[in-house]
Amino acid sequence: MKSGIAPEVVDNTSMSRHSNNESVSQSSGSVIAKRITSKGKVDNFDTTDLEWTDKIPECPVFKPSKEEFEDPLVYLEKISPEASRYGICKIVSPLNASIPAGAVLAKENTGFKFSTRVQPLWLPDWNVDDKVIFFMRGRNYTLHDFENMANKEFSSKYCCSGSLPSMYLEKEFWHEMASGRKGTVEYAINIDGSAFSCAPNDQLGKSKWNLKTLPQLPKSPLRLCETSIPGVTDPMLYIGMLFSMFAWHVEDHYLYSINYHHCGAPKTWYGVPGHAAPDFERVVQNHVYTDHILPSTKREDGAFAILAEKTTMFAPCTLLQHDVPVYKAVQMPGEFVITFPKAYHAGFSQGFTCGEAVNFAVGDWFPFGAEASQRYSRLCRMPIIPYEELLCKEAMLLHNSQEHGGLAHSSADLASYHCVKVSFIRLIQSHHHACQFLKKIKGSPSVSPNSQGTILCSLCKRDCYVAYINCNCYSRPICLFHEIEALNCPCGNNPILFLREDVSKMEKIAKKFEQDKGIMREVHRYKDDKCLQKNETTLKVSKQQELKPGYKFRRQGIAGTRNPRRKNDVEERVGETAETRTECHKLRGTPFSRGRKRRKMKSRQQKSKKSSSRLKTEEKERKPYIVKHPNRKPKNN
Repeated sequence: MKSGIAPEVVDNTSMSRHSNNESVSQSSGSVIAKRITSKGKVDNFDTTDLEWTDKIPECPVFKPSKEEFEDPLVYLEKISPEASRYGICKIVSPLNASIPAGAVLAKENTGFKFSTRVQPLWLPDWNVDDKVIFFMRGRNYTLHDFENMANKEFSSKYCCSGSLPSMYLEKEFWHEMASGRKGTVEYAINIDGSAFSCAPNDQLGKSKWNLKTLPQLPKSPLRLCETSIPGVTDPMLYIGMLFSMFAWHVEDHYLYSINYHHCGAPKTWYGVPGHAAPDFERVVQNHVYTDHILPSTKREDGAFAILAEKTTMFAPCTLLQHDVPVYKAVQMPGEFVITFPKAYHAGFSQGFTCGEAVNFAVGDWFPFGAEASQRYSRLCRMPIIPYEELLCKEAMLLHNSQEHGGLAHSSADLASYHCVKVSFIRLIQSHHHACQFLKKIKGSPSVSPNSQGTILCSLCKRDCYVAYINCNCYSRPICLFHEIEALNCPCGNNPILFLREDVSKMEKIAKKFEQDKGIMREVHRYKDDKCLQKNETTLKVSKQQELKPGYKFRRQGIAGTRNPRRKNDVEERVGETAETRTECHKLRGTPFSRGRKRRKMKSRQQKSKKSSSRLKTEEKERKPYIVKHPNRKPKNN
């Protein structure tokens, strides 16, 4: 099959950025922004004291030469070790676009028009729970009409037609947001198209930094996507006015993003490095929203689920107060801004702006992609890209190049290859253990070749490329990373295990990768990470369940009823918590080795009990008979 996701399971066109953005409703009225009450609460800040804006450090700025600017992915791999510590960075292009963006859009997109989204220019009420969502406006604009409207709004507000200092406008923005004057601004987002010229005399347009071609470069794993995904593999335009904002969010699947500023006023960006993402989400969870808007289950991912709506805007001072690192960039026309994997970012426009953005990836992204894939499955969130398929294809291409001696040997390339190999070994090992586990609890399930490409699990929406299972009683496929109850088929038939025809070849390649120096140490380090153990194939019994007579239990796929002779054993097994199982898995390996070691430990305990009871009996026999004290009075009944 040619497409990345099987059409009978999911429509590829739905796997675009639109599917996971906030829900968009068409409205013909003039009231576009709506406040949803009883939703959230955020900490307030003093509008008269905005000196904290001066305390936000600047992100690094890179000015490559024309030689360094030749290949964007090579250059980005070079600066990534330093720049990724800040979450965002700015790159000043040595090449200029010779054809203005407006002329490109008018020529290459005849009749180019777009709709705007109206944004409320206020922060949620600090004392009343609320949340803000955005609706689409019915009116369409041409680029020229929107620019005139935006410039008119700016001049009427500040009585000038030129730009103002960025620091002044930053303070103005947060003062407007916190003052609660109930103003609105318009912002056009996710517009299909590109303002990069294809003319041969446009140096920037014909370079590899053209966002229409950057995701398809040889070093980008996204080149392996067989269908285009708007906003991910194809760029989109973002057209704003004074104080148009993009709320706090992280890129889909923790991908890189690159944003080019075509024309207009500057943009202010805020970025949080990827290593501080858990702290960022903790601040959102504890200090931005109240508990009742977070999901009652999966609380650890509650903040992530809300932030994915891309409507959460709050001041960076909230992060500074809780020691979360945040950095700032002021993007001028002709400059690129890069966001790194797992880096939350937000910002606003200082006037009329026209920007363009797209996602990309390099080899060091795959560990982040694995983490994002697991998080999506926990939230039953539809994936945007087929992660497993991209990883397997990239690993097999890497192996072929390695066999033919066609690999580059720079330090950045070697680090990229290392990440691909480690991620691939972990993926193959997890599927191998899951398949062995399934065969052990189900005997020998039927095996059929999987020739449909990527399939989505009907339970968790995980993308399945290597293997999945199906049964007569299930109309849709299931991945191999679920509890035993999910794998038990009501009809009693053995499930059919679908494996790729080249899975044996993948396992051989993984074995070869394991022989590389330092690979297995890195694989084991990832295995010990708590976040990457969530979906290990183990039985998870709720610690809130109570045992009752006749209570049915399952342990490693064996179903039965409560046996009075094994009461303590059953209670001990069901009483396990997720934490103890996680620690047990760290120390003892697979579920099967844990079972064997537990039985050995129990046998040793029984032997020690017998020996201790025998010693007590012998000691008791050696004790002399003790006569009661004659003067002691008996107790009164």
